[in-house]
Amino acid sequence: MAKRKRKGRYQNLYRKFPKKMQIKLVGVFAAIILAFVFFVGRAAFINIVNGKEYKKQVMSQIRNTGQTIPFKRGDILDTNGTKIATSERTYNVVLDVKGLLETKKQYKNQMIDATVDALCEAFGLEETQLREQIQEEKENRYLTLIKNAGYEEGQAFKKLENENKMIGAVTLEDTYVRKYPYSTLASDVIGYTSSGNVGTIGLEAYYNEELNGTDGRKTGYLNSDSDSENVIQNAVDGNNIVTTIDVNLQAIVEKHIKELNDRLKDNAYEGEGTKNTAVIMMDPNTGAILAEASYPNFDLNNPRDLSQYYTNEELEAMSKEEKLDAMNALWRNFCISDTFEPGSTMKPFTMAAGFETGKLTGNETFVCGGSYKYDGVPQPVACIATSGHGTQTLKQVLENSCNVGMMEIAEKLGAEDFSRYQHIFGFGEYTGIDLPGEGDTSSLLYSPENMKPIDLGTNSFGQNFNVTMTQLAAGFCSLINGGNYYEPYVVKEIQDANGDVVYTKTPVLAKKTISKEAGEILKDYMLGVVEEGSGKSAQVAGYAIGGKTGTAEKHPRSEGKNLNSFIGYAPQENPEIMIYVVVDEPNLEQQAASYLATGLAADIMKEAFPYLNITKTEQTQ
Repeated sequence: MAKRKRKGRYQNLYRKFPKKMQIKLVGVFAAIILAFVFFVGRAAFINIVNGKEYKKQVMSQIRNTGQTIPFKRGDILDTNGTKIATSERTYNVVLDVKGLLETKKQYKNQMIDATVDALCEAFGLEETQLREQIQEEKENRYLTLIKNAGYEEGQAFKKLENENKMIGAVTLEDTYVRKYPYSTLASDVIGYTSSGNVGTIGLEAYYNEELNGTDGRKTGYLNSDSDSENVIQNAVDGNNIVTTIDVNLQAIVEKHIKELNDRLKDNAYEGEGTKNTAVIMMDPNTGAILAEASYPNFDLNNPRDLSQYYTNEELEAMSKEEKLDAMNALWRNFCISDTFEPGSTMKPFTMAAGFETGKLTGNETFVCGGSYKYDGVPQPVACIATSGHGTQTLKQVLENSCNVGMMEIAEKLGAEDFSRYQHIFGFGEYTGIDLPGEGDTSSLLYSPENMKPIDLGTNSFGQNFNVTMTQLAAGFCSLINGGNYYEPYVVKEIQDANGDVVYTKTPVLAKKTISKEAGEILKDYMLGVVEEGSGKSAQVAGYAIGGKTGTAEKHPRSEGKNLNSFIGYAPQENPEIMIYVVVDEPNLEQQAASYLATGLAADIMKEAFPYLNITKTEQTQ
């Protein structure tokens, strides 16, 4: 019997697929090949057409966290280039706690010790407290240990870091802190910044956009070869502003203001020497403000500190709203924002309007009997000399500050011309000064239509309408410089961060107020005020000084509160400097005390005039 052939174990593997199956397999394989070709072609097409754009998107997805490079806010300089506001470089010290604790086991303790030691040595941190923070913040990758650490401290840490490679996980973020080297000097003129480089008051606010720059950025990323690279977009620093303020002159002014307030403090009552004391010194031939100060002032480096003016008990008893009101009052620039009745410093303006309209010739005389009666008004308007000045020339009316003479002049002038010249001199108008918060007095003046005879009379000597110091100072400069009204200003130049000038202020001659001839007559009268009349205590040996005093009764009149003032100039020929002093509500039983204003002006002028090299009289040359 023949043996049957034994089938092999793998025989079925060699059997042919049926034809239909072979066709299906070929079809599937062909589809796979076609799909592969399609996707390869599509990828190639995308790479050619949009490759750069997609590469950017991919690269942006693998960027590491960027770091902001802060700009430096521009400096504020005095007229001689002295910094009165600047930004000092500091560091925010940041610790990556999680990164520090994830160090390889064999180096972990060594790295923690080295980092802690370096932080404590450079920045004065307390070791135990720092180690506790590290344990409490194990998952924190951004723990701010110190804000605004000093530049020298930061450099000391960097030196330690370079010397010991085991120090790690610490980032020193560049930042800046605003500093005011002269503390309280010109505080409400300069202003200060709040967080985020935002100017709050003064020049810091008005020129905020010029002073601010643009932040830069440092960004780490992986390039196409997966190597780490950095892209740095540098910060653009802010511009510097150069002011017309002279820090030496400003310091002289503020020293004498403080001395006056110290003398008057706790006099008639417990409290500050005055409600406000303010001084403006201006170049009458350009409108440049050389010094501007008011008291009380504040520390620009700590503007919210009220401890200088309130006891701890008073501060603790104050609500948040009361503290905010107190701070706003402290920050308010009296010279710019506050309005008040000017008193007799208005009288030269009334006379000037009379000369310009031809209703005064200079040859007039007036008889003062101590008061002036208006029809329909039961109470006559009194003169400063209640017994009367007697017969007065026009010059004597100004020298003796005779209200009766002024009311008769106003009657000659008429409401229409008086009101027109108020606006010509800038009363009721914005001066255009480059400081924020200028007071609006437009609604505080009479119009010819609603001005009664008694209103005209009292307005003529500075009652029943309001001005700001800046308005009166700018208008007065036009009386003494030949009739040229210049817009007052505080910034004369803007420089970029490299010190290159990008803007220079040209004095703005806004209008003509009076003729030079009328100005010369008024100056002669005002020289008489200081040499013979109510302003004698403003005299300074060696200088020819003209000016006018003022004493205004504040509302309500019955309370006996007064604002005293003096506005003057030197020398008599071609005036080089204007000074305006206000002493508001002095701490005295009798507040009507114009001698305080003339005395303060004299004290300032004695020290300031030699410094400014103001021309002396011929006898003292």
